Parts: sequence; structure tokens; C-alpha cells
Amino acid sequence: MGSGQWSIVKRSSLRNDSFAKDDDTVPETGCLSIIVLGASGDLAKKKTFPALFNLYRQGFLQSNEVHIFGYARTKISDQELRNRISGYLGKNAPSGRPEDVPKFLQLIKYVSGSYDKEDGFKLLDKQISEHELAKKSAEGSSRRLFYLALPPSVYPIVCKMIKNYCTNKSDLGGWTRIVVEKPFGKDLESAEQLSTQIGELFEEPQIYRIDHYLGKELVQNMLVLRFANRFFLPLWNRDNIANVQIVFREDFGTEGRGGYFDEYGIIRDIIQNHLLQVLCLVAMEKPVSLKPEHIRDEKVKVLQSVLPIKDEEVVLGQYEGYKDDPTVPDHSNTPTFATVVMHIHNERWEGVPFILKAGKAINSRKAEIRLQFKDVPGDIFRCKKQGRNELVIRLQPKEAVYMKLTVKQPGLEMSTVQSELDLSYGQRYQGVTIPEAYERLILDTIRGDQQHFVRRDELKAAWEIFTPLLHRIDNGEMKPIPYKPGSRGPAEADELLEKAGYVQTHGYIWIPPTL
Repeated sequence: MGSGQWSIVKRSSLRNDSFAKDDDTVPETGCLSIIVLGASGDLAKKKTFPALFNLYRQGFLQSNEVHIFGYARTKISDQELRNRISGYLGKNAPSGRPEDVPKFLQLIKYVSGSYDKEDGFKLLDKQISEHELAKKSAEGSSRRLFYLALPPSVYPIVCKMIKNYCTNKSDLGGWTRIVVEKPFGKDLESAEQLSTQIGELFEEPQIYRIDHYLGKELVQNMLVLRFANRFFLPLWNRDNIANVQIVFREDFGTEGRGGYFDEYGIIRDIIQNHLLQVLCLVAMEKPVSLKPEHIRDEKVKVLQSVLPIKDEEVVLGQYEGYKDDPTVPDHSNTPTFATVVMHIHNERWEGVPFILKAGKAINSRKAEIRLQFKDVPGDIFRCKKQGRNELVIRLQPKEAVYMKLTVKQPGLEMSTVQSELDLSYGQRYQGVTIPEAYERLILDTIRGDQQHFVRRDELKAAWEIFTPLLHRIDNGEMKPIPYKPGSRGPAEADELLEKAGYVQTHGYIWIPPTL
């Protein structure tokens, strides 16, 4: 992002917001203050600060314009914060210049204060204002980005403090934006309450609800893949696609986060947000343009078309040993595995099961989208048992897009075998570093692009789908099935997939190409 680029932002001396307006532009230059609240926590040091460093290293954050402020209750000095995060910087950027790290760290200042008392926020505002004055910010060019790397329980009070003591003053204008991390509530009621509390303080265009899955390279590729390739357009519907799987697997358990995880479970932690966001991109209609609101409008339409989830189309699991964690209650009913079959009631997808599957302590680590096509009518080669055509989009690890198809086995006999057309990113784009999701999303926030962030009505529609199921689980009406760590999960999940019409491929394994 060079100094000559522009951001579409409404400027007002009376209100500090970021409404898009085509006829009033403010340049993306001038003073930028990025405030990381919860600066001493794990999320900040492992994700937020490294993402900011990578943006700085690539030239998206200009040292003569940006200053980064850490804010937390821990009483430490500027240098102590810099020491804490320095070891996490540049891990994914071996080609970076060694001098980048110390230069970046010098941009960071630290302010200690409580999250519910005004003194700390007044001091924070004083530090930011001094930075803005030192940079001689022109009227209307001051930008303040608050990143809440905090538990959602403190969002309302922190947002109130920011609004009362740290928003841009009328003499400088510009914009104020806040980034909030998931989980956005635990059910429909709590999510709506949280949205209302924040919404009373900031307008919707100022609020960036971050779901890092929307920043992943292959997730962002979905719109291009679907709507820029002619041969997919006539196939992407119920006439050709038998089922869609969206899968998230981890080959490890809660690893010391049992207490936190037990409060939410695999559905709240992964399915209701990450996988549901991916479902929207797979199932949505073509937006009229790439404007954020047009894209998010289509995502909301998908969510509003989802039918209520049936208990018989849900399998829950809990890996053996989960309750051995001392932070997990002995009688926990929290699922660490879930397979949910969903149905979209519209013209394109009527009758096509969407299978969302997530689990911890499973036999592999991966996240992928798998569209399975219907059988070829009149199978003259009698190759149905080998498996169906599938389009697979591997989100992580080893990002790839590949199409499973049937071809002739080389040789004198007319026999068939499954193979693939393969776009593996590591092979095709050698030397290209795929950005971390947080880098992309923070940059989008600075640019005022909300395309990859969750809108309030989108969040509400998502919770409306899952809240009834979650309440039944919370009330003990549905029990998770024990499964062994390192397995595929409960056998009942595979039986549910078979009932939903998924046909397992036999004798074929996709092997990522070696460089």
C-alpha cells in the first residue's frame, strides 16, 4: 500500500466513523495508530504483533506514519513488551532483513492500565495524541485502529472506554475502528446482547468482527474459482453435485486449553463460525459486484435459507482422556467432535446435503472443502466403485486445488484408475510466501474493506441456525460418543456420511507433490 493509494472513507468533524462514500475520499496517508489491547497475552504475541511485523516488513506500514501501542493490565516497560514479542517475529519470513526486527520494535510503546477504569485510557489517549501531534497530522487524516485481543466478556466495557476517552477528537478527525475476535457470544441471545452493547457505542462500519478463516488464501480464492471460471458455472448446483463436505481435523487435543474449550465445545469453536463461513462462500449466488456489502448480502441469504438441523443428522463425539485434564469437569458433556448435516432450501441446492465435520485428536490434521459430483449415467466402463469425481480445495496444510477424475490406466488393457488434475500451491508458486490470515485481515481493516469480516445480521443468522442444537447439548439431551485419540472419530459419523449419500473412494490417496 503506497502513499499514493486512496481509501473510500466518509469524513466528518462531528462523527468519527468509516462509512463508505464514493464522492468523498480521504488519502491513506497521515498518522496511523494501532492499539493492541491485551498486548501481554498469547494471541497478541503469537498472532497480532507478528502480523503487524510482516505488514511492516513488506512496506504496508510506513515507519514515518505508524505507531503501535500495547495496552494491558500487566505492569511492564516498553522494552519488556518488546522482549516478550521479539522471538515471535519473522518466523515465516526468512528472507527479511535482520534490521527490520529492531526497527519495528522501536515503533511499539506500552501503556499499563485497567480495562474498566478511565485513568489508563486517558493515559493511552494522551500517548496517542502526542504521537499524532509529533507527526503533524493534517485535519481529517488521523487514524486509530483498536485491536481487542481480549476475552469477549470485557468487550462492552473496553469499547465504552475507547468511545469515551480514546476516539479521534474533532480537531484531527479521521477515523476510529475496532477489531473484535471471536467467539461473538455463546448463543443467539448472548450474541445479540453483545452486538447491541457494542452497537450503541460504534456504528456498524466501524466494527470489524474478525474470523481468521476468512483471511486464508484458499478461502479467499473461492469467489475467483467459482465466478471467474466458465466450466464451473453450469456444474455448481443440485443437478450435478451429490454432496458437499467441509472438514476441519486436528491431530491433537486441547493441550492445556481444556477449561476454555469446555466452555464452548467444537461446534461453537469451529463449526458455527469457521466452517459456516466457508459454507456461505461455497453456496452463495454471484454478487452484483465485489463491494463488501454485495458479497455479505449473498452470504446472509444462504444462512437464511438453511433448514433447522435435525438431531438424527448430528453425531457428537468426545475423545477418551479429554476429562483427564484437571481444568475440565468430570461430567463434561462438551463435544470435541461433531458431524452435522445441513440443508439449504433454495433453487440451487435443494436436496444437496452439506456435511460440516470438525474434530480434535483425530488421525490427521487438515481443513478442506470437498464437492462430490453425482455418478456418471450409463457407466459403460463400470468404474463406479472406484469413486466419484470430486473437486477438493485444501485450505491447510499444503494448500491445493485438485480435481479427482477417472482416466485410463496406462497399458494395453482398457482399465480405469482415479487420478487428479492438481494445482498445489507449494509446487506452482515456488518462492511465493502465502500471507498469514491475520496479516491480510489487519490490512483490510486499515484500508476500510469489510468484505472478509462478519456483519451483524450475518452473525445473527448463524446463531439462529445453531442455537437450538447447542441448547439441547448444553441441557444434556444429546450425548457425545467416546472415541479413541488418533482415530477417525466415532464410527457413527461415517455411517451418517453414508446415509447422506457420500461415497467413499477406495484405493486412491492424494499425495502432495514434492518439490
